[in-house]
Amino acid sequence: MSYQVLARKWRPKGFREMVGQEHVLQALINAVENDRLHHAYLFTGTRGVGKTSIARILAKCLNCERGVSSEPCGECSSCLEIAEGRSVDLIEVDAASRTKVEDTRELLENVQYAPTHARFKVYLIDEVHMLSGHSFNALLKTLEEPPSHVKFLLATTDPQKLPATILSRCLQFNLKNMPPEQIVGHLSRVLEEEGIAGEHSALWLLARAANGSMRDALSLTDQAIAFGSGDISESDVRSMLGTVDLTFVYQLLESVAGGEPAPVLSIVDRMAEHAPDFEGSLDEMISLLHRVAVAQAVPDALDNHWGDAERVAALAAGLTAEDTQLFYQIALNGKRDVPLAPDPRIGFEMVLLRMIAFRPAVPADAAFEPPAQPEPPIAATGTTAQGVGTTVKKPVEDHSLEGLTPESWPRLLERLGLLGIVYNIASHCLLRQRQDNRLFFLLDTDNSSLFNDGHRDKIRLALENYFGEPLQVFIDTGEPDLETPAMRQQRLAVERHREAVSEIENDPQLQQLISRFDGELDTASIMPTDS
Repeated sequence: MSYQVLARKWRPKGFREMVGQEHVLQALINAVENDRLHHAYLFTGTRGVGKTSIARILAKCLNCERGVSSEPCGECSSCLEIAEGRSVDLIEVDAASRTKVEDTRELLENVQYAPTHARFKVYLIDEVHMLSGHSFNALLKTLEEPPSHVKFLLATTDPQKLPATILSRCLQFNLKNMPPEQIVGHLSRVLEEEGIAGEHSALWLLARAANGSMRDALSLTDQAIAFGSGDISESDVRSMLGTVDLTFVYQLLESVAGGEPAPVLSIVDRMAEHAPDFEGSLDEMISLLHRVAVAQAVPDALDNHWGDAERVAALAAGLTAEDTQLFYQIALNGKRDVPLAPDPRIGFEMVLLRMIAFRPAVPADAAFEPPAQPEPPIAATGTTAQGVGTTVKKPVEDHSLEGLTPESWPRLLERLGLLGIVYNIASHCLLRQRQDNRLFFLLDTDNSSLFNDGHRDKIRLALENYFGEPLQVFIDTGEPDLETPAMRQQRLAVERHREAVSEIENDPQLQQLISRFDGELDTASIMPTDS
């Protein structure tokens, strides 16, 4: 006996054997049990979700020799003929190959005749949306008022192409894509019955690759069994599907969190040796970031389907919630940009480098004002505070809103305690003007792609906490005509680097070494220190 593929072998024989689609099955079971049968049913959904299977089971329910029932016996001649596809009273039609009006008229010529030996003559028209307009017109009247012994079961993957006149004459059932959890559960039962060993993580890979289709999942399982010589392992399935090893994704995210580009590029080099799908790798990273975000928000909701809950929890503890959201947004936007890159690897690497570049850095002027010294006021007001035997300037802690100016905004920003992307956005904002308690900012257009109202609210709350009074914050985008805090930080960094280079170049000992060994100074390697 020839081998029967799993998708056919495990096709459900009754409603109770169906996996998922409970909303459809319940309605059909109740209709059959209560003898409230419609003359036309329309089943819609993507491929492999059970449209044809449900239609055939319904045909069994209607024509079982033991009577109309939601649980056909599966043993009588009618049930066996339907199951084997040789019932003369179940007319199955592939509309994709019979689109002409002549085919439809030929099909309907025998509608008025009673079934050969079954209770009902059932017309199962698959991919009904492929019929031509004239074919729908020919079908219309019969579909509306068929003989009492005729039932129409229509199936389609594209109900939008059906005329409204057809839709209005049918009971429509929309079948849903099956979630991975449901597919994994069914695959586990199938493999157990077949006596085949399969790793749980490998089944999750197959379920995700099936995209909601149980038939595709079973077909991929057949392929995985053949690929693994009778066993299903995660490594074999990844190799078969061309998906990346999750270990690389964990390492990449850990390296990105560390802010060092060299380890990131090294990991990508090792990934490239396995010829991975870099777009698929980006999908895996997005999925991992989602799980990290869930672990940060609701730790108890973290699943362990991949057996990596501890590693995900460690990532969640090592990243701030804002960094996680920033990485997720960058990766999601990167999916759009990767196909535009000259090479998928280049696009993938740029997404990772963007994650590092957008991380908030230590301000270039961190030593602008030593913390041990009293800080100058935001604006020179001449106010003094009396101490014991001495007079000092009143520090900025007076939180005077009147002293807030475009010039003092960069120094104030460092005292607001903003972090992550919110700090990054605020650093690219220019304070244009202040009108009473209303502050008007201009955000640099080049750095506005990730900005949203939530970021504005966080900046407003930080300012309100600092000044101790309610404020209104308005942020527009445009080209700043003055220096933003980020521009100031960059300028100060360049100046400090230039001073450091000049100091080293003028060092007599260094000049002697260069002259003696005919050397050359690598200015790019000079890193100024805060002192």
